[in-house]
Amino acid sequence: MKNFLFLFALLCLQSLQAQTPDPWKITPAKIDPANYYGVTVANGMIGIVSSPEPFKIKDVVLAGAYDLYGRGRVSNFLRSFNLLNMNMDIDGNRIQASAVSNLHQELDMHAASFTTSFNYGDKATISYTYYSLRHLPFTVLSDVSITARKDISFTASSVMEAPDALRDVENYYNEIDRPHVTIRLLTSQAKSPTGKLLMCASNTFLFTEPHGSEPRVIHEMWDNNMHLMKFTRQLKSGETYRFSVAGSSITSAHHDDPLNEAERLTIFALLEGRDRLLQFHQKAWNELWKSDIRIEGDPQSQQDVHSMLYHLYSFVREGTAFSPSPMGLSGLGYNGHVFWDAELWMYPALLVLHPELAKSMVEYRFQRLEAAKKNAFANGFKGAMYPWESAASGVEETPVWALSGPFEHHITADVALAAWNYYLVTGDKQWLRERGWPMLQATAQFWASRVERNGPGKYEIKNVVAADEWAENVDNNAFTNAAAKANLRFATEAARVLGEKADPDWETVAANIPILKFPDGVTREHAQYKGEGIKQADVNLLAYPLKEYTDPAQIKKDLAYYETRIPDQGTPAMTQAVLALLYARLGNREKAWHWFKDAYEPNLNAPFRVIAETKGGTNPYFATGAGGILQSVLMGFGGLDITPNGIQQVNSVLPQQWKSLTITGVGPQQKTFTVK
Repeated sequence: MKNFLFLFALLCLQSLQAQTPDPWKITPAKIDPANYYGVTVANGMIGIVSSPEPFKIKDVVLAGAYDLYGRGRVSNFLRSFNLLNMNMDIDGNRIQASAVSNLHQELDMHAASFTTSFNYGDKATISYTYYSLRHLPFTVLSDVSITARKDISFTASSVMEAPDALRDVENYYNEIDRPHVTIRLLTSQAKSPTGKLLMCASNTFLFTEPHGSEPRVIHEMWDNNMHLMKFTRQLKSGETYRFSVAGSSITSAHHDDPLNEAERLTIFALLEGRDRLLQFHQKAWNELWKSDIRIEGDPQSQQDVHSMLYHLYSFVREGTAFSPSPMGLSGLGYNGHVFWDAELWMYPALLVLHPELAKSMVEYRFQRLEAAKKNAFANGFKGAMYPWESAASGVEETPVWALSGPFEHHITADVALAAWNYYLVTGDKQWLRERGWPMLQATAQFWASRVERNGPGKYEIKNVVAADEWAENVDNNAFTNAAAKANLRFATEAARVLGEKADPDWETVAANIPILKFPDGVTREHAQYKGEGIKQADVNLLAYPLKEYTDPAQIKKDLAYYETRIPDQGTPAMTQAVLALLYARLGNREKAWHWFKDAYEPNLNAPFRVIAETKGGTNPYFATGAGGILQSVLMGFGGLDITPNGIQQVNSVLPQQWKSLTITGVGPQQKTFTVK
């Protein structure tokens, strides 16, 4: 009987362990092609989106590559060459999805890798893992292993295919012989839809055999949009064969000579070799993961938070002037444009964990400051007016049917908030003088010219689209007004820090911009607001991140009112996230937990728990929501706060389900903060 009880307990324990989510690996129990939303492997420059089909990639997306085509007469993200697609034939038969069994896929977030494995009948077991190499911004790698279960002959083909939108495709194949290596390059170039960009990609096989004994490679030209290179091998039963494909994709938006550069980068990867490529890739990700969020007591929340952090890390890169769109590098969502999603929702988590990543995002805005000044001029204002939707040039890229383009002006203050917070976290006065101050000065000048001066306390901001975007062309929106006040004060303080002369009018304007209230003291979202449902948090943002309100009684009053105005459908994930953050800081663990879970669990899509924008939505990956939810963990449950004295910790509470929360690698000093 004791033995039976022991075995039963052991089986139960094993079953529990099998069901417990891994903190770093997402391994779906089932892959259903009819209900499949791909997950992204990216390095901040090139994103690869998974597919349920063997050896296929859904999308390859490059940061910064835009052209005018299709939707809305504005710039759009472009699909790049699909340089990792493959075909494999075994004994003369092409592997098709219908012929494979035991299909498994796994995202390893710590290694930033994606693995697919399957059986092909009774003939072979096949596995491949691909990487968007973190240390090489334009280079990817796919590592393939095939184990014969019978004596077989297989042919592996690396297929280079141009997306439909590209034109004037040209294909090349070159073999470069050296005494110690033969370099084989499968290369393509094409023009973007208007001819604005030259898009280029090149790849090569990496073999494990010594030079001279590797397989013979054959090049085949199929049509203008597709060509391939292939090799054939015979395997004995039980034998395993490994090879890799390395490739690079780059455009004239990134380099003046993208065709030759794509081949140079691919040759570099080949001569580095698989092992060194993976060694440096993992080293780079190990550095990123020194800044981590560790949750004790709730394995599913831990995995989910790691996924959110992994995606933000994947979508942003140090040393660039690129900023992520709401869907990051997971596809063409929102045309790849940059919104307030970057500054208000994704940026704060990156700023406290990796200031060097956040610096790229604020550099994106600095380099488009002149375009913002021209935008202000065209609209009859002074200073700099940042566009609601921004792409390559920094001009307004919102489709004309969306009124947020000409009217959602709070984006200008959001950019200023990001700039000021970068200085507060890093203390970098040289950056403030060279980058931050020009942005803060120009944005303050905008607000001083934007207000309508109707007497003391009535420097009004009329006719705007609110942060709650269901409120169009309203007056004195709470968030817009409070953000403008903050912008003006940040600029004044930056001038004081640098010994510059601030315009004294800025303080006057800030002191006279109204924040409207209902008779019972609840903050009124805008002058026309009568209690209708809201799409996004607006009033509640005055407590965080703006700190316009610090009185707990006012914050509670506004929370109690506006949380009942959030409909169950149609609201983006970050709306609930800010409520979770504020309730955690107020000490209400039950409501904080409710809104934390409500922010994303109804938005998850199979099979990798990727976040969509709204409940039941199917447009992942919604990096904006991930950024908001991470703020609810870092600044809410974790109590982190950006202050004039750097990153401090304020009082907060954890959900009852969590034993502890540890945040490592915070700020330039790489501090650790813990809540138990």
